[in-house]
Amino acid sequence: MLQTTIAKPASAEGVGLHTGVYGHIRLVPAPADTGIVFRRIDLDNFPIEAHGHNVARVSYATSLMKQGVLLSTTEHLLAAIYSCGIDNVYVEIDSIEVPILDGSAEPFMQMLEKAGTRRLRRKRRFLKVLKPLEVIEGDRRIGIYPADEFRVRCYVDFPHPLVGQQEVEMLVSPETFRHLLARARTFCFERDIEPLRSMGLIRGGTLENAIVLTSDGVMNGPLRFPDEFGRHKALDLIGDLALAGLPLLACVEAHKAGHALHTQLVSRLLADPTLWTVTTREALHEQAETPLAAFAPVAAAD
Repeated sequence: MLQTTIAKPASAEGVGLHTGVYGHIRLVPAPADTGIVFRRIDLDNFPIEAHGHNVARVSYATSLMKQGVLLSTTEHLLAAIYSCGIDNVYVEIDSIEVPILDGSAEPFMQMLEKAGTRRLRRKRRFLKVLKPLEVIEGDRRIGIYPADEFRVRCYVDFPHPLVGQQEVEMLVSPETFRHLLARARTFCFERDIEPLRSMGLIRGGTLENAIVLTSDGVMNGPLRFPDEFGRHKALDLIGDLALAGLPLLACVEAHKAGHALHTQLVSRLLADPTLWTVTTREALHEQAETPLAAFAPVAAAD
């Protein structure tokens, strides 16, 4: 019912997956109605809100930009914060990219567990979807639909013997995210490594922070889950949906989608206020408990 922040600071450090730049991050408690805000402490604490209007580019990771200041690969950290129900937090960072750590959200979950949670004296607000919205590009699509909870369904299909068709469907909560998705790592195909590096990407990629798939197997097994690839795509989806800026009450279905479609959905949703409303749990309970008679037309006096 109430907004939350973390109880105490927590920190981590490591290399960025795409830039190869070493950086430090520190999670710091924030007051109510702050949201998730990155602070580039190497640039006089310049703030970049984790919000759809700050999405910059989304080729192989989700990057944010505000007034020319860039921050890359935010999705794994945002997925952990969002799924844990942390409404308000400052993320202090001294580099252009969030560290990739082991390629999953597990290290960020450990940070959040060490930091703890503190309730704030302000009602938690939700973004409740009222009408469906879909984004379709060829055989890729994503849709968001009305619901009284936050649920995701993610389908992937890669022509590889270890991947193929995988589907993850779940109600998102701290417990389900922790046990089902947090440990799922990012992945790439061995054949794509050199082309990606020629594009200036994955400069910090190693066998310790990403699964590398060969033509018929995995270079650095074992996998943490048989369907680790589908689980990681669901993790990415949740991290991108965090850019809605408030906890969602909606069902999101993604079919062979990626960062570009995820963030398009968020941007289009936020751009049309007829598709959603901001509410509280109390308001939802009151609406549910209001008798139908209260909505009956009033008879005109004789």
